[in-house]
Amino acid sequence: MSKHRFEELMRFLRFDIRGTRAQRKVADRFCLVSELLAKFRENCIASYKPTANLTVDEMLYPCKVRCPFLQYMPSKLDKYGIKYWLICDAEKRYVLNIIPYLGKDEARPADRSLGEHVVLELAAPFLDKGRNITTDNFFTSLKLSESLQKRKTSLVGTLKRNRSEVPYCVRPGNDPLYSTTLYTSGDASLTSYQGKTKKNVLILSSMHSGCDINEESEKKIPETVEFYNNTKAGVDTIDQMCRKYSVRAATRRWPVHVFYNILDLAMINAHTIYKLITNKRIKRRAFILKVVDELAESWKERRQRSRAHQNPNTPPAEPAKRKRCQVMTSCRKQKGNKTSQICCKCNMPVCKGCQTGNVVCVVGDEAEA
Repeated sequence: MSKHRFEELMRFLRFDIRGTRAQRKVADRFCLVSELLAKFRENCIASYKPTANLTVDEMLYPCKVRCPFLQYMPSKLDKYGIKYWLICDAEKRYVLNIIPYLGKDEARPADRSLGEHVVLELAAPFLDKGRNITTDNFFTSLKLSESLQKRKTSLVGTLKRNRSEVPYCVRPGNDPLYSTTLYTSGDASLTSYQGKTKKNVLILSSMHSGCDINEESEKKIPETVEFYNNTKAGVDTIDQMCRKYSVRAATRRWPVHVFYNILDLAMINAHTIYKLITNKRIKRRAFILKVVDELAESWKERRQRSRAHQNPNTPPAEPAKRKRCQVMTSCRKQKGNKTSQICCKCNMPVCKGCQTGNVVCVVGDEAEA
């Protein structure tokens, strides 16, 4: 499309009704684009059946716009952006559910921590199916593990040392190198693995009752640590995929940034579903270009039909290769203006400024006179 049409589309791109926006903002700070995100969430849940292992983590969509819930995270590659909570399939890299972080949530129960509340909200459509959820130390707690066990779902995740459920003897981390200690409490187990000097890793698991150790390896990594390493990077991988191929463009409106993020995640999900249905291995770049061509095909056909209706006797001509104007001396000195039109008399490329009449160059007109 032309630049003018693109700018016009972006100018009128809105996702809500402006007349009722002030009323909805009181109850929903995300109301400008909440309906669009809700439809995307419904499609993600209905279009895919997840595997046994899920991953919950945070994702920061980079942008620097005026937004009441813009986040600053110094540990991320891009410091500023809109923060989302994601749950995805750890094996197939599919986004199952997404929730934006808008600050303090008044609807959250007072006895429930933020990490526990986020995991239960994201995983609500996928509970009671015997699946496992892998989380990092921000979300993991013994209370969350017990809540998930009531819904027939296990939990595996790293645990902070300052949690109340962690024994005091485990917190210093002064065990011998590559040693493993197992603690149990009900159906949950706590694995303390000394991977580095004066630094141990704590893994809380309601999936593993015991802890098998690979004695053949040099570091003697326990089973729970290996399982966590294999399933923890689902959301991080999706974040990297969004950064590699993205439709993101410069804009000052945060709803448009949210729309760009939805498009990126939708393309990742579409690529995953396409590979599972067709059993074909296609690169994501080639898949994106193929989708773009198919989406633009109907628009191309409408344009051709409208042009044929306006000029029924003129067959659609193939675009000619643009060449530099070879007529005027001034054009030659300035290396010529590029054009696709040719003089009817002398068959030379002729720009618009060197034409007289119906695509006849000045030189050819003078020669005829």
